[in-house]
Amino acid sequence: MRELSLNILDIAQNSIAAGASLINIEVAEDTAKKELLISVSDNGCGMTQEQVSNVLDPFFTTRTTRKVGMGIPLFKLAAEQTGGNLRIESEKGKGTTTAALFRTDSIDFTPLGDVTSTIVILISMNTDRDFIYKRSRDGESFALSTAEMREILGGVPLNEPEVVEWMKDYINEQTNILLGGVTQ
Repeated sequence: MRELSLNILDIAQNSIAAGASLINIEVAEDTAKKELLISVSDNGCGMTQEQVSNVLDPFFTTRTTRKVGMGIPLFKLAAEQTGGNLRIESEKGKGTTTAALFRTDSIDFTPLGDVTSTIVILISMNTDRDFIYKRSRDGESFALSTAEMREILGGVPLNEPEVVEWMKDYINEQTNILLGGVTQ
């Protein structure tokens, strides 16, 4: 994929397909170590150890509409090309965590891309789910929680245009503060 935000979208869509009601997405950067960690965890149906092993195979998919599943194998490849790795932890009936570690100083590091749009699309298109998005850099962080937003908004839908615009502005503003004006 051209940017890592598309991998986040793909994995979060897998979480939704697995029946998750809560999806945690974390993007954590450590500039001293030159590392970026992307983690997506959910409370979906989870997988057996055999399924976890198979999910890394591009010719394995649980979908009936096509015979290949490239999302996780491409995410793993992107991480490994930088000297990083991918790990998947899952328990049947409990959920799944997919985490990829990237070396940001590698020439093969894929750009992070438009994470803001990815998060906003996921939330606004899946208003029946809860999302927590956390972004951190060198120990500083911010988070966006749809459960907290619902409580504050008191019944205003999360896909209301003004709410969507606020989410975009909030994530962009907080990301800009976190990165010290550095663009993603």
